[in-house]
Amino acid sequence: MMRLRAATAADAAAILAIYAPYVVASAVSFELEPPQIKEMKARITSAEDKYPWLVAVDAERDVILGYAYAAAFRTRLAYRFAVETSIYIAGNFQGQGVGRLLYPALLHTLEAQGYTQAIAAITLPNDHSIKLHEAVGFRRAGVYREVGYKNNRWLDVGLWQRELATPQSPPDEVKSFSNVGIVQR
Repeated sequence: MMRLRAATAADAAAILAIYAPYVVASAVSFELEPPQIKEMKARITSAEDKYPWLVAVDAERDVILGYAYAAAFRTRLAYRFAVETSIYIAGNFQGQGVGRLLYPALLHTLEAQGYTQAIAAITLPNDHSIKLHEAVGFRRAGVYREVGYKNNRWLDVGLWQRELATPQSPPDEVKSFSNVGIVQR
């Protein structure tokens, strides 16, 4: 059985163990070297109470199977209601429902916080990731052509977008993650 919880800095090593193979063995991440544990801790804690980081845990073994998180879409203040989302699943747990547990919870949590749009950037080709994103309501929004160079080739990045809530005018400010908690429906 899987359960969800908020990620903490103490999860950095387990999260890095999931993420590092994506960096080293694929073009899914545009990083060329996996970050150090200190850097991963900083990424989790720098989200503060604004952007959730969630982990899916095997409840019996207390092992992290995957993680999903949100980050600022852009830094200018007018973008504050949009987020960029990411999800990574441990290789041996792909296709076992981890993503379909994690991603909806992240999206419902972001919606409850007051974010209106979620953007996902997917290195192309990546049919598995596209299917997951579209299964949770993302739609293709465009492509950046040949914007990354990794593994001796130029790579495209597809953009997928999901409306979280109908934008209101004027919008209410975004709520903190601690005030909302993980929202599962």
